[in-house]
Amino acid sequence: MTFDALAPVITRARAQSLSAMLRRSADRHGDNVAILCGDVSWSYAAFAALVEQLAAGLRETGVGPGDRVAILARNSHAFIAMRFAIARADAVLVPINFMLNVDDVRYILEHSGARVLFADTTTLDIATAATTGLVDHLFGLDGEAAPPPPGIPAWESLARDTLLPPEARGGEDLLQIVYTSGTESRPKGAMLSHNAVLWQYQSCVIDCEWTRDTVALHAMPLFHCAQLDAMIGPALQIGARNIITGSPAAENVLDLLTRHRITSFFAPPTVWISLLRSPAIVGRDLTALAKGYYGASIMPVEVLREMRERLPQLRLWNLYGQTEIAPVATILFPEEHEARLGSAGRPTLHVDTRIVDDAMNPVAPGEIGEIVHRSPQLLSGYWNDPERTADAFAGGWFHSGDLGILDAQGYITVVDRKKDMIKSGGENVASREVEEALYRHAAISEVAVIGLPDPKWIEAVTAIIVVRDGHSLTATEVLAHCAVHLAGFKTPKNIVFTDTLPRNASGKILKRELRQSLLAGG
Repeated sequence: MTFDALAPVITRARAQSLSAMLRRSADRHGDNVAILCGDVSWSYAAFAALVEQLAAGLRETGVGPGDRVAILARNSHAFIAMRFAIARADAVLVPINFMLNVDDVRYILEHSGARVLFADTTTLDIATAATTGLVDHLFGLDGEAAPPPPGIPAWESLARDTLLPPEARGGEDLLQIVYTSGTESRPKGAMLSHNAVLWQYQSCVIDCEWTRDTVALHAMPLFHCAQLDAMIGPALQIGARNIITGSPAAENVLDLLTRHRITSFFAPPTVWISLLRSPAIVGRDLTALAKGYYGASIMPVEVLREMRERLPQLRLWNLYGQTEIAPVATILFPEEHEARLGSAGRPTLHVDTRIVDDAMNPVAPGEIGEIVHRSPQLLSGYWNDPERTADAFAGGWFHSGDLGILDAQGYITVVDRKKDMIKSGGENVASREVEEALYRHAAISEVAVIGLPDPKWIEAVTAIIVVRDGHSLTATEVLAHCAVHLAGFKTPKNIVFTDTLPRNASGKILKRELRQSLLAGG
């Protein structure tokens, strides 16, 4: 037999897949607890066996290799079981943001061509309305406390004892289509292969120091790649214990952190801030919490300092990236925070990163440019969107859309999103710099800075501020504070006070919604 004839056989033998990863974890850590959610507890062996049964049921419903299967639900044991069962059935996961409306959900289902949808009790009305005439099957998922209502087939009903053949897909085959959070008019479907996700797991296991002794709390939405593929995926690969909850509310998180002696927790800055501000933190024994991760948006330096004072035993990692790189691109390690508070760190294990100008030339240290990447973790393209795929990979690098500065040691500071840079009076103003200055004021709990159209300034720097409980604040006091900490052209021309800032389920503040609301007179 020639090597050419052997090539397909060897390629299949060498292919890695997500479900094979779980099977290896079950072989190595079979009796260890894999999943805890409410009253549900699964060992690695039991979890892997259930995934096989659910995958067999999916196959019986007609789901075949490459078919898309969507999940519209909050976090639960059922969500993570179906995530792995979909992969084992050689299908493609389409996780959907549970905060979207009917039209948005229907767009994703139609655009992806999903044949099956899983929804829990909190999303079932939207799921039912969105699926009319689109999908072949709608199944109910258990939430953290509630099973699906009568009349909707439950996810457990899929379980079969039929023996499945080995995986037919893996490697560069498509594993999932993750739709971006929709900062543009319509979200893009980032196509991520088995290889991309598993290369990313390896980066996270090593650089985030995941071990089988880790006890991790997963409270941020699993539909988002940060929780799904930077946290629970690597944790399951290494054999850690995973506690899943559907609510990131401060009181719930603090209760679980203490009850389970959690050692590892990820959240965006907004959730970490809510934990620090919650009265429920008083008297809590959080000494087990050794590893903290933040990402999704920039952590204000003043909040980082407060975290270090309140939780001195907590080692912090800053994870920067985006959906398209599965998602971690750079990491700032705990021992690097002291000298580089606010930095996004340096590229992780399997990522090359540059900062370039519009002609793709590397910029000098200290100059602002666009952050671009090369990595086996990258997406394979945008689903059914070759034009935006071509734009994203122009010049042979993936364009993040973020602006950053590189220092002489290779550390990156993210300045802003390209589209969030404010052009005011002929000068560029980075919203992050203004936000950092405002966070130094003791009365400010949260702030977002945007640019609004202005006849004089072209764009007027505008600060939307949430005042900390028990404090008062006036626009005059804000301006006096800015006079000390900011150049005149960076000082907000408009100051708006609000009770809350709009954010998506992954914790990112929705600046687009703020702009639209203020322009509409809201």
